[in-house]
Amino acid sequence: MKKNNLTKKIFYALVLGVTMGVAFLFLRENLIAQGKESVWNTINSILFQDITKTEGAKSFGIFYIIGQLFINALQLVIIPMVFTSIIIAVTSIQDSKSLKRISYKTFLGFGLSSVLALLYASIVGMIAYKANLFSVAINKVSGAGGATSSNPLLIIIKAIPQNIIAGLSNNGNVLVAVFLGISVGLVLNTMNDENSVVKKGILELNKISQIFLTFIINKFAPIAIFSLLMRTFAIYGIGYLQIASIYFVLTAITLIVFLILGYSFIIWISTGLNPIHFMKKISNVAMFAFSTSSSAASLPLNTKTTIEKLGVDETTTSFVLPMGMTVNMNGTAIMQVLATLFIAGVAGYEITVFNLATISLLALLASIGTPAAPGSGAIILFTILTGMGYSNEIAVSAYAIILGINRPLEMLLTSLNVVGDSAVAVYVSKSEGKLDHDIYHSLENKEEKIKI
Repeated sequence: MKKNNLTKKIFYALVLGVTMGVAFLFLRENLIAQGKESVWNTINSILFQDITKTEGAKSFGIFYIIGQLFINALQLVIIPMVFTSIIIAVTSIQDSKSLKRISYKTFLGFGLSSVLALLYASIVGMIAYKANLFSVAINKVSGAGGATSSNPLLIIIKAIPQNIIAGLSNNGNVLVAVFLGISVGLVLNTMNDENSVVKKGILELNKISQIFLTFIINKFAPIAIFSLLMRTFAIYGIGYLQIASIYFVLTAITLIVFLILGYSFIIWISTGLNPIHFMKKISNVAMFAFSTSSSAASLPLNTKTTIEKLGVDETTTSFVLPMGMTVNMNGTAIMQVLATLFIAGVAGYEITVFNLATISLLALLASIGTPAAPGSGAIILFTILTGMGYSNEIAVSAYAIILGINRPLEMLLTSLNVVGDSAVAVYVSKSEGKLDHDIYHSLENKEEKIKI
């Protein structure tokens, strides 16, 4: 069996994808500046065009197709995997006291990390707001439509579906899969039937899902990541970035600092473990999440890494990670706070401490249950803006600008979301005395293998 160092391949794909993407970005800007927009349109049509759009009806969109096939393959079994993983995790904990204790610790970990992330974002955002860094002049920008606001509390109602099949038929309903998984797991525990056909079927479905996703990741991740990143940066409009460069740079730095230092602090303060081991071993998951911009697509690799490299037991991992993918959105919350403050500053709204607390609460509530897929951040942001009443013409224009530049930021915040899930899993496993310290402290770079 040929050994395959997946982490290195993902890293090389990431660097090469960004490099080639930026090169195509400058090529695009130069061609347009020279009046050769038709040349770029041809290149874009062959390589990058979204073929699902009207303008892409006659395009090849080679790298779009490669990236989309990979994302679709990963998301194909996300709902079955989350649903079955939660059931297996719950049924493996026969002691109801243990289940309550693990659930309590899981949500405590999510809650405290979210509070820390929101507090950090609020401080950074208010400093920038008070320093007038967000007071840039913009003209009306078209294209702000497409998002609709809703009450963040609706997520509570939507967690319980009216129809089980319909509830599990959409990747956007991850919270439904979590609720149903917990419910079915508790029912199976009550039945206490070791020969249950349903339980055996769930185990088989979970095994099929994991083998399929492991195969997809190990065999196709590097080329898909290269395609996704190159296309993202190649079609990126530099004009938007020039207008909102302060917001973009500030948000990127804020996210990176929390990713490295914030989670290191959380690991150290909650477990007493050396955070350097955690950051080194979780780096491949962070890179993968950045490349795919999808917490759902990153779940299989995050699960594998958390168990095999960080020493977290399978029961804790199977319970915490799918739950975290749904309710633990630290990166998303940080970005929403900074984006809202940016829009408020541009549109001339006054921000008080009460306003800031309300923005943080809305960001936390709106991020819970959001589809773990690319592009969902725009819907959350529009919900917060509507809830705060930031809806004048300039605010709408600023919102449109953020939509134009937010893709790379969403890629980065996804890394925070998935790393945060793993950090909480380490905390819960350590507190339960189930963490394998030998695996956690081992600095060996175990090579990924696939047996199909």
